[in-house]
Amino acid sequence: MRFLFFLAAAATSFAADWPEFLGPNRDNTSPETGLLTALPEGGPPIVWQMDVGPGYSAPSVRDGMLVLHHRVGGEEVVQALDATTGKALWKFGYASSFQDPFGFNNGPRCSPLLTADRCYTFGAEGVLICLDRKTGALVWRRDTQKDFDVPEAFFGVGSSPVLEDGKLIVQVGGQPDSSVVAFDATTGKTLWQNGGAKTWDGALMKFWPGEPFVKWDPAHPAFQKMASYCTPVLATIHGRRHVLTVTRQGLISLDPATGEHQFSFWFRCPREESVNAMSPVVQDDLILLSSAYFKSGAVLIRVRPDGKGVDEIWRSTALEVHWSRPNLVAANLYAFIGRNEPDAIFRCVEMETGKVNWSRPEGWPKGNHAKFRTEEKAPDIFGRGSTIYADGKLIALGECGLLGIFRPSARKLTEISRWQVPGLTYPCWAGPVLANGKLYLRSEERLICLDIAAKK
Repeated sequence: MRFLFFLAAAATSFAADWPEFLGPNRDNTSPETGLLTALPEGGPPIVWQMDVGPGYSAPSVRDGMLVLHHRVGGEEVVQALDATTGKALWKFGYASSFQDPFGFNNGPRCSPLLTADRCYTFGAEGVLICLDRKTGALVWRRDTQKDFDVPEAFFGVGSSPVLEDGKLIVQVGGQPDSSVVAFDATTGKTLWQNGGAKTWDGALMKFWPGEPFVKWDPAHPAFQKMASYCTPVLATIHGRRHVLTVTRQGLISLDPATGEHQFSFWFRCPREESVNAMSPVVQDDLILLSSAYFKSGAVLIRVRPDGKGVDEIWRSTALEVHWSRPNLVAANLYAFIGRNEPDAIFRCVEMETGKVNWSRPEGWPKGNHAKFRTEEKAPDIFGRGSTIYADGKLIALGECGLLGIFRPSARKLTEISRWQVPGLTYPCWAGPVLANGKLYLRSEERLICLDIAAKK
């Protein structure tokens, strides 16, 4: 009987790691099963928690090790912990003098990338680090701002690296044609670089006033910042491999093996004070882009069969996603949208048509939102939240620490349960992380591990 019980339990639960930004599939989904169907009254058990330094970097988890990148005093610190207990394993630090020019925190924004034996991090000032994952020893380092002549970003470096066939692919934003750079993952040597003046000079600035053509002025590179905060996406479309990167100017497709340009698509808000931050959603030959700045909205494009161009399918403000990434479930997109706290909406949109299925306001009243940042009682709303899709449910983290579970349905919004996580306060802008039945949540000051595995 015990053996039969074990088989039944094994058939209904499955665990997985979360080794990089947006998880094992790079799309904020997890194959995990056997999770709580609803949050219990009083919340799930808190396994461990700790104070952390500033940053918007979500942790990554692999083989029982959690790695967090945060700012401690005058250093950016890469810190490894036992994922189950929170016990310190090793840490590596390097000097940082980064100061956010808009008054946001001064910590790193990018998530660590973990392999079997290496840990890669990308700091707020563009320091790219490779560490031995078992010991924390430095393997190699690149100072990308110096090596590639990178103009200062608006909010610090915020695009996490991705790995493909031994190449660490990074949105660097260097002048004049180093928007995207591939490094040898073993040595840190530059393998290829592309995107910039050659890509955009003469391009049509679609949907800008008068629809002018880009005139790239090499004498003023600071006004032609190229890096955005979108992490590259790797995809195979019509049998051709693409690394898709939304830079400040728009979408670039490069061959990840060679860096060869395949196509580009202008997607940028006309206002100077704007960024592209959402990683694109790719389904078959469709690519969805979205931004929350000044009615940029969203656009769906289809890649042509030759892989050398795209056609626009629809464009609207049905989705105005700031930094999180929508979850695509059964042909529908679930996303928290809105540029500022009062504008937040939770919305379901049909991907192929842009049709809005349902919406629910999640913002706090205009004029009053500043006080919620300091009040002891958090507002009972999600704001501009982030989601994970796992075990048939959406797990949502609001920007004030509200945790929720939803059942995805295009017919109506179905909220199963919600719980305000104690100790998590505004702003919780790092997305939730799910690994092996544990949910890891962080704010600017706190990292909390919750047990959300269903009891057997």
